[in-house]
Amino acid sequence: MRFNNPVVKGFYPDPSVCKVNNTYYLVCSSFQYFPGVPIFESKDLINWTQIGHCLTRTSQVQLDTVDSSGGVFAPTLRHHNGRFYMTTTNDTTRQNFYIWTDDIYGEWSEPIYVDQGGIDPDLYFEEDRTYFMSNGTDDFGVGGIVQCELEIETGRKLTPSRSIWQGTGGRYLESPHLYKINGRYYLMAAEGGTEYGHMITYARGDSATGPFEAYANNPVLTNRNLGGYELQGVGHGDLIQDGEGHWWLFHLGFRQTGQYLTYHHLGREVFLAPVTFGEDGWFTAGHNSTTLLSFETDRIADTIVQQDKKVFTFENTDWNLDWCYLRHPAAGHYQLEADKVKLTGTGVTLDVPASPTFIGIRQKDFNAVISCEISLNSGEAGITLYMDEKHHYDLALRGNEQGYEVIERLNIGEIKSVEKAIDLSDCHHATLVVRATPTYYHFYVQIEGTETLLGAAQTRYLSSEVAGGFTGVLIGLYATGETPGSNAEFTHFSCVYS
Repeated sequence: MRFNNPVVKGFYPDPSVCKVNNTYYLVCSSFQYFPGVPIFESKDLINWTQIGHCLTRTSQVQLDTVDSSGGVFAPTLRHHNGRFYMTTTNDTTRQNFYIWTDDIYGEWSEPIYVDQGGIDPDLYFEEDRTYFMSNGTDDFGVGGIVQCELEIETGRKLTPSRSIWQGTGGRYLESPHLYKINGRYYLMAAEGGTEYGHMITYARGDSATGPFEAYANNPVLTNRNLGGYELQGVGHGDLIQDGEGHWWLFHLGFRQTGQYLTYHHLGREVFLAPVTFGEDGWFTAGHNSTTLLSFETDRIADTIVQQDKKVFTFENTDWNLDWCYLRHPAAGHYQLEADKVKLTGTGVTLDVPASPTFIGIRQKDFNAVISCEISLNSGEAGITLYMDEKHHYDLALRGNEQGYEVIERLNIGEIKSVEKAIDLSDCHHATLVVRATPTYYHFYVQIEGTETLLGAAQTRYLSSEVAGGFTGVLIGLYATGETPGSNAEFTHFSCVYS
């Protein structure tokens, strides 16, 4: 059969995967968004359904005043002796920690902190031993992939942290994962930075603690030389073996907006590539060490059909799974119902690293029509295409001296410009529409069946190449207002991809 990449669309970076019985589970980074670390499950590797989040309580993670692209980095998901473990970093507080659960569909424990620095932590279990790895500097001042043995019940280090591999010379050595395969230990990592030079490298040895010999043909997977190919930034992967004995590599990558337009705004997504072990024990990945937008394979049965959801509404999404908040929300400002949401605005706007009244869903493809009907009593409410507090486009209904108006506002760095305003007099409700292409967003208002164009803005100014950071665009619904009780009601939301 032929499957298409990405297998999880939208801003879901740094995938980590494990298999329990005949089910696969996958987690991704969440940065400043809450709940944190989304969890997916699959039976066939290509169709993924979100089932929850690991970090659902404020006691588990500090996100208050976290800057965009701060917070929760690069989780690792593992299963050992009937228990799931997720280890990650709060990059803002510079703390590595892990949590656990005996029920993947239930709540997770409070954090257990590990006294080892760096980011992108990994857990490796072997019999009664637990190894913890991250990138950084060890207890002796040596940089690289750093490892210690720890007591899993408490997080207490049992050995000093020691650098066990320095990579192949690429910058930003990160994302370590350790595996034992056919009696040998494989240490996989990412190098080159999570941009256009990203790559996956690996080494192997006869002990979990090294020494490790680098694969002679590293990088084992990268798209860094595929200029003009839509899929770029391939790296940060995790190996998994399927039920038939085949190996696969889940990894992040991003889709640029055009053949030679080196901008991406959907964020880093989840991609899948086949892995093949040679008789010498070294493995190769992908197609000639690259990942393709589609793979033809006999490893997945022809009876499997890859699903691609095209329509997202209030009614067919789950507030607790598909939607998320900026940092820790004030629960009293949200009334979430099956077919509508009521938001209470505050003086906190989208322009500051705090928690405005905002609920968002990830943009999953380039071409989309986004619409929502909004009723407002005071303040401002609307749809935002949100990259971070300094880079977002807002299509909003707000109060003015005459009554109400619809505005198109562009926020690009320090420039905040209301490009157009249409007066509505005393009409306090309207349908707002955004039509998205790979390179442009177009903004419309519909009143009594008449649609009016306010303007357009280039997607590139919401891209990582302009805004920086590690996230992607979210389609957000928001409300602001200094007056207590500034309320807005959102109905008939839809996002239709083509």
